Amino acid sequence: MNHIIEEVTQKIIERSVESRKTYLERIELAKGHGVNRNRLGCSNLAHAMAPMKVEEKESLSKMESPNIAIVTAYNDMLSAHEPYKLYPTLIKRTLMDLGATAQVAGGVPAMCDGVTQSQPGMELSLFSRDNIAMGTAIALSHNVYDGALYLGVCDKIVPGLLIGALAFGHLPAMFVPAGPMPSGISNAQKAKVRQEYAQGKVSQDSLLTVEAASYHSSGTCTFYGTANSNQMLLEMMGLQLPNSSFVNTNTSLREALTAKAAETILTMTNFKGTYKPIAEIIDEKSFVNAIVGLMATGGSTNHTLHIIAMARAAGIIINWDDFDAISKVTPLLCKMYPNGQADVNHFRDAGGMSVVIAQLIKAGLVHNDVETVVGRGLKNYIVEPKHTCGDMHFEAGAETSHDEDVIASVEHPFSAEGGLKLLNGNLGRSVIKTSALKPEQFLIEAEAIVFESQDALQHAFKAGELERDFIAVVRYQGPKANGMPELHGLMPPLGVLQDKGFKVAILTDGRMSGASGKVPSAIHCSPEALTGGLLAKVQTGDLIRFDAKNGEVQLLVEEEELNRRIVQTPDLSSNQYGFGRELFSSIRHSVGLAEEGASLFDLSGKERA
Repeated sequence: MNHIIEEVTQKIIERSVESRKTYLERIELAKGHGVNRNRLGCSNLAHAMAPMKVEEKESLSKMESPNIAIVTAYNDMLSAHEPYKLYPTLIKRTLMDLGATAQVAGGVPAMCDGVTQSQPGMELSLFSRDNIAMGTAIALSHNVYDGALYLGVCDKIVPGLLIGALAFGHLPAMFVPAGPMPSGISNAQKAKVRQEYAQGKVSQDSLLTVEAASYHSSGTCTFYGTANSNQMLLEMMGLQLPNSSFVNTNTSLREALTAKAAETILTMTNFKGTYKPIAEIIDEKSFVNAIVGLMATGGSTNHTLHIIAMARAAGIIINWDDFDAISKVTPLLCKMYPNGQADVNHFRDAGGMSVVIAQLIKAGLVHNDVETVVGRGLKNYIVEPKHTCGDMHFEAGAETSHDEDVIASVEHPFSAEGGLKLLNGNLGRSVIKTSALKPEQFLIEAEAIVFESQDALQHAFKAGELERDFIAVVRYQGPKANGMPELHGLMPPLGVLQDKGFKVAILTDGRMSGASGKVPSAIHCSPEALTGGLLAKVQTGDLIRFDAKNGEVQLLVEEEELNRRIVQTPDLSSNQYGFGRELFSSIRHSVGLAEEGASLFDLSGKERA
């Protein structure tokens, strides 16, 4: 093992001793003997099985076979989740053939960040994660289940489902992906037309035609944003079938993998195999492997929030220093949009997660001695799923890339370091995605132009006021101010300016899209402007030194001058209502710091007072 990976793992273990002990003690208390439904009264059980078929009722009432919960994030507005409409029927049929039953325990909300980008609804996006976790708890609260299958793919949905699953850590758990849509128009062409539209060179009709050629069918969007980073993480953590994440939706192999997931969860229950609850799969090493995978693949910056929140749900304390230390020793092995032109279909054709995991094990960068849903050892994920003549099986997977322009080797990586870095300085702590940056973009020293919304920056761009080197300070975008929306609207105008030769960068307490990275962006700045962060004192014209190579962002203003400045908080009332935002006021009040996962929950899973 790489000694830095070992050191980080040990620090996390030591840091988490008390909270992890508390978590595991609570899970031990929750464990039952036999099916949980035998604790119910007859009236309770009758309610639980009232709508089921006769043979299903017989199975449940005998108390001799597992009943599996299905927690689904299905809706037919979100392309990645539309395929899930067929999954419960397939899962129930598969389990019934094996002498078991399943029920849709509950549905959780699933919003599409692609629809809400730059819209008021985006201010609910991050908070939806913890709402999903609570919805998962409500679904499983009936206590008639011996395991659970989680149907979710996209940005906040997987983290929310996993937080909920960990709260019910005594239950076996697996995630079941839906797969990506086939490749559409190239990401390069899409980005080009977006920038042309920002400059007024093409019409809205032309832009819509291009966008619809990119997002064109059921399935996950094919760029490597947060949704596909989620799928990578689930494999790195051993919670999904091996190398299954990027099998296209609506194919015979995809259907066979779903049936296989149903079969596999049975082997993890008390009655059909070796009892293997999720609390005995996920540990500190699992999360270290997840972070290594994030760095090696150039994954989404959103996971510098989500991984921390998910880990805390299991009593494991992770911070940005851990991400930074791991990034420094993890080579960047993948080039997928936005840090390349390939998409996840090209990634899978190049060998996919099998190659990535094989390379990381070879380099001693991940813990192989971890438990997974398919057995002990991450090496179990170096396989390729096959479906031939009605038979679903796994064959030995590729250990070296079929396309080195998409997946590199540890000997010849795209970069010696991972795709994310921690930035420190007098403005606080923030993170930056570096995998898509060019060498000349790592150091920028320029005057600040301060904005208090992304709309204000777009207006300035359209007015021709930004034709120079500058650092855009976009503040009051943190979790307490307005829910920490993704500031996707910043990318097209700043991308245009960057292409014109201007040195530009972003500094914000908000988030960026999982598909961003072209423009240097110091994001998640903590503490946020609303809670006393120095970001609130920055003025237009102040000099800022943005040094991604050395991990620093400094406001070059004398301390004496800063002490004289009086912060005047802007009117944020328009962020507090409309599009349901008024229903989330208590969440904005209670949410924690970005570096703590921007979560409502403390280490033991209680709601923060």
